[in-house]
Amino acid sequence: MAKFLSSSVGRKVAMALSAFFLMSFLIIHLSVNLTSLFSEDVFNEFSHFMGTNPLVQYALQPVLILGVIFHFVMGFVLEIRNRKAMGVKYAMNQGGANSSWMSRNMLLSGAVILAFLALHFIDFWIPEMNVKYIQGDMSGLLDPNTADSGFRYYEEMVHKFESPLRVGFYVLGFVLLALHLLHGFNSAFQSMGLTAGRTKVWKNIGAFYSIVVPLGFVVIALFHHFNH
Repeated sequence: MAKFLSSSVGRKVAMALSAFFLMSFLIIHLSVNLTSLFSEDVFNEFSHFMGTNPLVQYALQPVLILGVIFHFVMGFVLEIRNRKAMGVKYAMNQGGANSSWMSRNMLLSGAVILAFLALHFIDFWIPEMNVKYIQGDMSGLLDPNTADSGFRYYEEMVHKFESPLRVGFYVLGFVLLALHLLHGFNSAFQSMGLTAGRTKVWKNIGAFYSIVVPLGFVVIALFHHFNH
């Protein structure tokens, strides 16, 4: 693995694979959260399953966290190496004349998205871990008939989206995620050599994904802010 990541091609392929993994997770995460627009019970059922299923909790969740860390660390490494490799030529870069704003600011958008993820973890993941593993009380999570029922996810989401400042930061995070994806989606497929002869097709698919997925999260945040 170390030898693979030591080469420029290896790092780009690893970055692309981690991007595919995280983009797949975004679709799953959005699908679950969208149910909150239509049914509190369905959203609670899905969230309860994700929060108590051993496979999700002890296998997929650690892999997801490692995937996020790896993707952002590798992104910073690639950006720094690219800047060093370009040397004087980079200083002569004429901005929009040579590249898009998105490609030139992936580091910036990535840093803001990382801050957004930290807020998201503070809002939802850390309280969940506190209940399950620090307080050590799994009864309410496993038995929906107890007073401290695990079926509380909908109420928590609504509560978090009451603050206009928090909602505003979430919306900003998703806007930057869209910009990040607009470049990152196509870059990932190019790194894997999958765009040859189909550049326009993948560009259109990437644009659709990069706009629709973040927009879905924005709609969820705004819906719960203005309807509760």
